[in-house]
Amino acid sequence: MRQLVEELEQVLAGSYNDDQRHGLSLDQLFRPNVHFFVAWLNGLAVGCGGVEIFDGYAEVKRVYARPAARGRGVAKALIARVEKEARAAGLRSLRLETGTEQQAAIGLYERLGFRPCGPFGAYAAMPVNAIAQSLFFEKDL
Repeated sequence: MRQLVEELEQVLAGSYNDDQRHGLSLDQLFRPNVHFFVAWLNGLAVGCGGVEIFDGYAEVKRVYARPAARGRGVAKALIARVEKEARAAGLRSLRLETGTEQQAAIGLYERLGFRPCGPFGAYAAMPVNAIAQSLFFEKDL
């Protein structure tokens, strides 16, 4: 899991400054309100993703598929698992923040029924410059 999160950080660091990256740290992934999953293919860890549970909604966190596993439904399966967790928590809304440069992810989210929304939760309280490269999406469950 650590290696997957570190790989994701390296990918994001190529497009975004530190102040524009809002993913949970490895330690934060172990909070009680976070459920985190690793996708396996032929015995190899090929992706990860999680969900953070809030009062009234859930937020998709840290979805990543290794390049060799892309196009094989890994990210789609991770999002389906996240949706299942959010529904099990009794929530009807799933939200996410992603970066403006993550075109493949944006396309996937849109195909899966996510629609643009405004900043939510902690993002809504951030200065505009801290979320200048962020896009926000929401999906009814």
